[in-house]
Amino acid sequence: MDCGIPFCHQGCPLGNLIPDWNDLVYRDNWKAAIDRLHQTNNLPEFTGLLCPAPCEGSCVLGINKDPVTIKSIELAIVDRAFDEGWIVPRPPASRTWKKVAVIGSGPAGLAAAAELNRAGHSVTLFEKSDRVGGLLRYGIPEFKLEKRLLNRRLDLLAAEGVVFRTGVNVGQDIAVADLRREYDAILLAGGAGLLRRLRGRAIDVAQVLARERAAADRHARAVWYAWRSS
Repeated sequence: MDCGIPFCHQGCPLGNLIPDWNDLVYRDNWKAAIDRLHQTNNLPEFTGLLCPAPCEGSCVLGINKDPVTIKSIELAIVDRAFDEGWIVPRPPASRTWKKVAVIGSGPAGLAAAAELNRAGHSVTLFEKSDRVGGLLRYGIPEFKLEKRLLNRRLDLLAAEGVVFRTGVNVGQDIAVADLRREYDAILLAGGAGLLRRLRGRAIDVAQVLARERAAADRHARAVWYAWRSS
């Protein structure tokens, strides 16, 4: 691709090699495209669905035309890779026998576990909930991210050697001191699970909803009367 200076690199938080895999798709080399995509992105099937695509806002073409639909191309690459059977478990060829505990199984924890396991370390991922996935499972509705896609990626990680321990709240069910004795390193990827409440005076949600419904009813009556009198 002849982008000049590809600002999409800077727009992408992951630093994806976007012009590279765009050009590979243009040349109908989809297998090389997924390999290039996986170099910087462990979970492209999720970012291809959920990312707000700041890369497209940084696209050079967007100066005077519509930007390249980068997000759609990314999703097309990973979907085809799964359909063609190119994405398969790839356990590391050798192990360092270093043990790493990853706490939290959201996108950050999963990506870190994948990279550490790929480097040959023995990775155990701890999750306080009853199932793995964190925000991907409990924070994003099914219509935006089908959980079968999440389960598919988790099956790959398990086949590559990542160990999942659910229902374990580190600090309560297991002491941090015990983790330090058992593991060579601990990675904290717990996310921000606490609710962020509105500041200021208390808001009666029922009253707010009642006012919105009353306003909608008034608008509907006005439209009906306008139609009757026309």
